[in-house]
Amino acid sequence: MSSTLDRINEIELEMSRTQKNKATAHHLGLLKAKMARLKRELIDGVTKKGGAKEEGFDVQKTGDCRIGLVGFPSVGKSTLMTKVALNSSS
Repeated sequence: MSSTLDRINEIELEMSRTQKNKATAHHLGLLKAKMARLKRELIDGVTKKGGAKEEGFDVQKTGDCRIGLVGFPSVGKSTLMTKVALNSSS
């Protein structure tokens, strides 16, 4: 059985070998989440086993993001985007 640090190093190695593109984004996200959980275990000193639901974990922000607005027609999605674009350019 490998230690937590060994597993973190394995994940970092796999992330460095994986190409970064649209097809691998989900896989890289899962690896980041797994690494964050392992780092949290190191910090807290507790390993959770069994079916207990975890509260969450931190994932470091990297790169650009995408936001999608979903809603019924004529509810103001375009108006909101226009207002945000005007305020961010000021």
